[in-house]
Amino acid sequence: MPAGEYRQSSPEPNSFEEAGWVWGQIKAQARCDAEGEPALASYLYSTILSHSSLEGSLSFHLGNKLCSSTLLSTLLYDLFLNSFSTDANIRSATVADLRAARHRDPACVSFSHCLLNYKGFLACQAHRVAHKLWTQSRRPLALALQSRISDVFAVDIHPAAKIGKGILFDHATGVVVGETAVIGNNVSILHRVTLGGTGKVGSDRHPKIGDGVLIGAGATILGNIKIGEGAKIGAGSVVLIDVPPRTTAVGNPARLVGGKEQPTKHEDVPGESMDHTSFISEWSDYII
Repeated sequence: MPAGEYRQSSPEPNSFEEAGWVWGQIKAQARCDAEGEPALASYLYSTILSHSSLEGSLSFHLGNKLCSSTLLSTLLYDLFLNSFSTDANIRSATVADLRAARHRDPACVSFSHCLLNYKGFLACQAHRVAHKLWTQSRRPLALALQSRISDVFAVDIHPAAKIGKGILFDHATGVVVGETAVIGNNVSILHRVTLGGTGKVGSDRHPKIGDGVLIGAGATILGNIKIGEGAKIGAGSVVLIDVPPRTTAVGNPARLVGGKEQPTKHEDVPGESMDHTSFISEWSDYII
């Protein structure tokens, strides 16, 4: 068990106590880190330990990360805190995203590490606020926030894009998500993934990603197509047509493992298991 993590058992996801339990973990881990590394004590106090809630800490941290000479940290802090404090769906999604990083990524040593250092997590939370602004017809501010997220985190998500909860943007650099894209729950997406359009066609033009999908690094998914629930997209693949649920698509252009007529179906949820390579033995007798 990582230093600073409570020994009490974790509550079930979506339980009433879940958010409080996660915030307790974050504060305990931050105290432990501050004691073990005095050089970080002031930073940890200002970002975590001085705050009474997860939404306060996250709002302060995002405000400082995304501010500029003309977009002040105090303005951003108020904007984020208002959204996180008044929207239960955003708060629930934030906790689910923290859990996703902690449980799926072996490099994530603690919830506090994710909160402070995972730019994929931070970009996703900032996008949730930008999306709320978009739905409130505050589009100039939503687009300005999108631009700052792209500048700071190298993650470019249009504020109109709809994203579920339990999302892991692993590494996250170079992720692009278009305006009419939809990402379901418990999805894991690695770096340099594009959910894009196919040209200058307007209206609904971006991919729809089902629950539990895993998208490998460098994959490109284009057009108003559906990636079925629990599907897996191999690294570097280019996907231009629908992918059935619980199948694996690999290559450029992408092909279904097992063939089009009877594709191989897997039982796990790849967005949670993070299994990138088990299909290889079925794909070819010659493996480089």
